[in-house]
Amino acid sequence: MESLLVTQAINVVYEVLILAVLVLGLAVVMGLLNVLNIAHGEFVMLGAYTAYTVQKAGFPYLAAVPAAAVVCGVIGLLVERFLIRPLRYDPFETLLATWGLGLLLRKLVELVFGRGFRSVDIPIGGSVSIFGEAYPTYRLVLMAIAVVVVVALFVWYARAATGARIRAMVGNPVLAEAVGIRTRQLARNTFVAGTAWAGIAGVMIAPLTPVEPFMGLTLIVNSFFALVVGGMGTVTGLFAGSTIIGGLQSVLSASVSPTTAYLAMLILSILFLWQRPRGLFPRP
Repeated sequence: MESLLVTQAINVVYEVLILAVLVLGLAVVMGLLNVLNIAHGEFVMLGAYTAYTVQKAGFPYLAAVPAAAVVCGVIGLLVERFLIRPLRYDPFETLLATWGLGLLLRKLVELVFGRGFRSVDIPIGGSVSIFGEAYPTYRLVLMAIAVVVVVALFVWYARAATGARIRAMVGNPVLAEAVGIRTRQLARNTFVAGTAWAGIAGVMIAPLTPVEPFMGLTLIVNSFFALVVGGMGTVTGLFAGSTIIGGLQSVLSASVSPTTAYLAMLILSILFLWQRPRGLFPRP
């Protein structure tokens, strides 16, 4: 019984941290630019397929990280220039546009790879004993990376000059432009960074999940739930939402069923949209 509790506790932490990694790209774009990128899950999917392609070609798995960042970053650059910017970053119009973009990306991947599942070999095998229980080493590595990324993002956003310029652009874009901040370039770079990170997240989770064209649908739903609960535009909200949604999903999936877990997340998100639409820790 104790061993089961230890394993479940580690699984909860894993689900929370991985969800934070998956939400990060969407949180950057949605929280800072007010663009709900419905195609975020498809960018994660593209990162996973990039990992599959790199591994199949015989290259080191680590090479998939810059490859996915470049692939998704370049696509994000084109999307921002020819889709998001002409719509003036309007929340509703960009929501519809990125929904159509997600459909297009799925169909293109189906055309190239087919609709079947692809598997990616785990790059780091073996397990580590934790309180007498063996736990996969690769999962522990992902958890460590997730902690470093979230902490680094928090420090960067709070202290870096770029973070200050982004806050100024979001708070008052006209004034930010007047004092010399290039808001158009800053918004472009922010959007590209969000899509590039989504690709990297896809590389991270590819060995642990079936890679297929529709994998992004579940990811975007869980990511949106996390942002609704935690709040947009703050690192605290990102982590809080990931903790609540990821923990709830892990516990209920293991103890009851995945369907019950999904239903509970949906109900919780509806309650937050009704009673606290800005989430627990919204942007000031």
